[in-house]
Amino acid sequence: MLHGILISLAACFFSAVLIQTAEVKTLAGNGCRHSDLFPSTHWSVIVAAGRSQVDPQTAQAALAELCQTYWTPLYTFVRSRGYSVEDAQDLTQSFFAYLIEHKIYARVDRQKGRFRSFLLAALKNFLANASDSERTLKRGGGQKFLPLHEAQIDEAESMFQTHSGNGNEDWIFDRSWADALVNAGLERLSADYKREAREKLFNELRIFLISGAEPPPTYADLAVRLGMAESTLRSHVTRLRARYREALRAEVRQTVDTEAEVEEELHELLCVLTGS
Repeated sequence: MLHGILISLAACFFSAVLIQTAEVKTLAGNGCRHSDLFPSTHWSVIVAAGRSQVDPQTAQAALAELCQTYWTPLYTFVRSRGYSVEDAQDLTQSFFAYLIEHKIYARVDRQKGRFRSFLLAALKNFLANASDSERTLKRGGGQKFLPLHEAQIDEAESMFQTHSGNGNEDWIFDRSWADALVNAGLERLSADYKREAREKLFNELRIFLISGAEPPPTYADLAVRLGMAESTLRSHVTRLRARYREALRAEVRQTVDTEAEVEEELHELLCVLTGS
């Protein structure tokens, strides 16, 4: 879906995110009390489950949604361990079944950390300690895996091929995670524009957020095509970028437990994207 990122633009966005705030919707019905400054998120619900403060089914639903979003980084990590495409798919899916069936989320309190760190540590432990019979679960073998689409699998493999020669397995995981975050932010923003009946406008302007084969059009040319004043177009792009920063921040909030960790996670992912 996302074939590239304008690194300089990403750096600008992430840097700006570090000093901005954004609302994120709470997970309805979780029963978990949290600071008003940091609403309940998928990760905080999972953490609360580890403390027996939340219903396990609610925590599992939150875990499943996060794992669906960040399936690709886990797949690329498994691939970087030398597994074939099919085995990496099977192992990644089996890992999710393992998380749920063995209630690994209940150990989060002892793990202490962000979802990204917890998930990678759990995956390494899974690959190192599970027996072949436990790990190699074939697709369609009765396990309730996360639903996958061929496009998602192809994108994950493409991402692995792109990054596999540029760093070690941990770096590949973090880079894939940063890319997945950008994808999730774009999807969240696209959904917002669609709800506002402005999907066409978003599709026209998203080129200012991501790189493509061709450079973005000039404001003057695009304003003519859209039939609006250039000053109006510039205002739309400015608002789009601001909302994109908010979308990125909201996505990160789903994977950490405190406001301070939002800033830390964004800073770390910025370093991964820019190679600094």
